[in-house]
Amino acid sequence: MSTDVLIVGAGLGGIAAALAAAERGAQVVLTEEHPWIGGQLTSQAVPPDEHAWVEEFGVTARYRALREGIRDVYRRRYPLTEAARKHPDLNPGAGWVSRLCHEPRVAVGVLEEMLAPYRSAGRIRLLERMRPMAAEVDGDRVIGVTLVPAVGDGDGITVSADFVLDATETGELLPLTGTEYVTGFESRAETGEPSAPETAQPENVQALSVCFVVEHVDGDHTIPEPEDYGFWREYAPAAWQGERMLSWVAPNPRTLEMTQRTFDPNPDDDVLAVNADQSKSAGDLELWRFRRIAARSMFAEGFYASDLCLVNWPSIDYFLAPVLDVPREVELERYAAARRLSLSMLYWMQTEAPRSDGGRGFPGLRLRPDVMGTDDGLAQAPYHRESRRIRALTTVTENDVSFAVRGDAGATRYEDSVGVGMYRIDLHPSTGGDTYIDVASTPFEIPLGALIPRRMKNLLAAGKNIGTTHITNGCYRLHPVEWNIGEAAGHLAAYCAASGLDPHAVRADGRHLAAFQAELDDVGVERHWPDGRVHAY
Repeated sequence: MSTDVLIVGAGLGGIAAALAAAERGAQVVLTEEHPWIGGQLTSQAVPPDEHAWVEEFGVTARYRALREGIRDVYRRRYPLTEAARKHPDLNPGAGWVSRLCHEPRVAVGVLEEMLAPYRSAGRIRLLERMRPMAAEVDGDRVIGVTLVPAVGDGDGITVSADFVLDATETGELLPLTGTEYVTGFESRAETGEPSAPETAQPENVQALSVCFVVEHVDGDHTIPEPEDYGFWREYAPAAWQGERMLSWVAPNPRTLEMTQRTFDPNPDDDVLAVNADQSKSAGDLELWRFRRIAARSMFAEGFYASDLCLVNWPSIDYFLAPVLDVPREVELERYAAARRLSLSMLYWMQTEAPRSDGGRGFPGLRLRPDVMGTDDGLAQAPYHRESRRIRALTTVTENDVSFAVRGDAGATRYEDSVGVGMYRIDLHPSTGGDTYIDVASTPFEIPLGALIPRRMKNLLAAGKNIGTTHITNGCYRLHPVEWNIGEAAGHLAAYCAASGLDPHAVRADGRHLAAFQAELDDVGVERHWPDGRVHAY
């Protein structure tokens, strides 16, 4: 199979890239390993982590269409209360982590709808349940990528393309194509970052998590004791300062003090009064409401027997060993171990967790496999916070975005900006034994140079694999930023296919760079923050 643009990975970056490239006229082949497209928003089941101004500005027009599409499904198809239906910024889950907490399957439907016209017209061909296995490279160009079935046996397929975008969750094309990349911590000598270690630590990568959804209903829904439960029940990592990981206690990411959380299933809170503003409150002290994705009182009485609570807490962060650049069988073994950790946390909650009434255990907690689209009730894919990262023309460092470094001057402004983003530098405990790194950041820009490898001519990064460091990955990895990165990469690939230029040439030629950026402006990509209306947090 041959195409103008091959996009490997149909997470948020990959879908945004496909839409941008197809709308500009390119032929696109898009691939996805897991049953659902959408990556961290769907198959990983993570509600969108967004900045405080998302309802006003700071995201692309296409990302805004995705958000409003999700709300539209709830308004048209769900029995919302009249007050909820009329709420302009509907938050179906009334979660505190996001202004738009929702069920992952709803997002799958909206993303499929966004792709539908281009698939019907033949501009986008989606290869489902396929993963990359090998690549053919000629010098500094990728000629083709071979994909094989993600599960079971079957024939592989090789796709040749003029331009190849790596939109996988972990930068899987980088080792396959010989593209130079980095993993884990860079050294302070290399990056000059205050939070970097003295020496590089390539195997020191952030935790991954396997999320799941529970409800709380009558009956005993306790699962069988997981295989590793004895280990996880007693495990007390260094970052927990002597406390067990399976508990309601975890480090405060900003202060590192051990902090008590609470867990109160199905509270009678005012769901329409929830103001999920991460710049004012992290909102993570009450775990049930933190990532709640369906608040029963948002809907007609009796429609939901229980709220739906998405579990993505410190207690399911798997950081015993990295999964990048290890043999495939080792990678799969570690994913399985991460899944057993998540089940162990559920079993602990069902059988041993302290309750506010003095009792122990919540046997009424029940997994919802139907909400996850799986047989076991766990997410289809692990939530990867960190990817392999290209050695890029531009590498964004802590010194470009940290408020402690930049102050009121704001983040570095880039002549080649292709978008914006904002989030605190938020790094979870890592495989090297490090605790949280949490640094206040300023609203930042996405430089085009961060999407372009130093050497490879027709490969672009389209997700968390751009030219950031281990530190700045902590604020460039979130949903709207990943989408913006993918959208810029897809548009650039189509621009290059039409003009006969390579990405390096577009960036180096002021006339072409300005023309490309003008096209981004025309399709609603915001490349700079409005003056005086944003602040660090």
